[in-house]
Amino acid sequence: MDRQPGWSVRLKLTLSYAGFLMLAGVLLLAAVWVYLLRSYPSGMLIRSVLLQGFGPAVAVVLVFLLIFGLLGGWILAGRMLAPLDRITHATRTAAAGSLSHRIRLPGRKDEFRELADTFDTMLAQLEAHVAEQQRFAANASHELRTPLAISKTLIDVARADPNQDSTELVDRLHTINTRAIDLTEALLLLSRANQRSFTHEHVDLSLVAEEAAETLHPLAEKHGVALETSGDIAPTTGSPALLLQLTTNLVHNAIVHNLPQQGTVWVHTGVRPKTVVLTVENTGEQLTPQLVATLTEPFQRGTERTHTDQAGVGLGLAIVKTITKAHDGTLTLTPRPVGGLRITVELPEP
Repeated sequence: MDRQPGWSVRLKLTLSYAGFLMLAGVLLLAAVWVYLLRSYPSGMLIRSVLLQGFGPAVAVVLVFLLIFGLLGGWILAGRMLAPLDRITHATRTAAAGSLSHRIRLPGRKDEFRELADTFDTMLAQLEAHVAEQQRFAANASHELRTPLAISKTLIDVARADPNQDSTELVDRLHTINTRAIDLTEALLLLSRANQRSFTHEHVDLSLVAEEAAETLHPLAEKHGVALETSGDIAPTTGSPALLLQLTTNLVHNAIVHNLPQQGTVWVHTGVRPKTVVLTVENTGEQLTPQLVATLTEPFQRGTERTHTDQAGVGLGLAIVKTITKAHDGTLTLTPRPVGGLRITVELPEP
């Protein structure tokens, strides 16, 4: 924003200091003048002599106070505003694109240092957010480029060999395009959850869990996984569609990433003080805490426990994490000692 140049804050503070000092001097001299008038009766010689010498003395004192106020105010204002110069420099550096700069203002806590610490915290969060978005954009570009490149290769091969069976080509293109569509829809859902562009409504997590379990029951039967739901009524507020997507993703992952045979998925809802809880737990191979810590990152897949026919797009738990954050909740992933994973979503009560 273009603004007309004006007086600096340091100059304004200097003039304020000098003005208040001059005002205090004038009031003090006025008090002395009143005292002299009352102390000596009119007509006395000593009174006339004092009054004759009082005028020049007043002028000298006021000039001294003015000079002292301006110089002292300029120095004091400069010392007081020195932290603000560092904050301004850091702001301009951040505006130029460098988010790694920090103010790190030393000294005891005061208003300036609290502002500097808050600004440093904001820069750290912004730097982490930008890095995450850049990494996400790079991963998304890579993931979207792969099916497009495969489709192009298949089409080029088909053009080079017109006698090739088109049925197999159509089936492979259909599979690749379906994956690309799923990925695009997942990216749109992730963006919607990030923007929190939804209306908060009353939602019962127990009903959402039952609906997700009923929808995915055929998939569980296909994989030979027993799906069990239990728990109490768990009322919260949020988007019913997003919370259903969250629960569906959790149950789907628990079914797909399970034991090859005779696996189990437990879906439980409960109520805690001021929060409601959704827990999805499944059997499976033993997972390391290091691997579990990366599962909520976009495009991170637990390849050691992924079936080839349900590899997914790598955004299932990333979407769960984003939806949970958008509802002011917490997401906890814990590896089970006997194998598998326990995922807990805790949301605030209405």
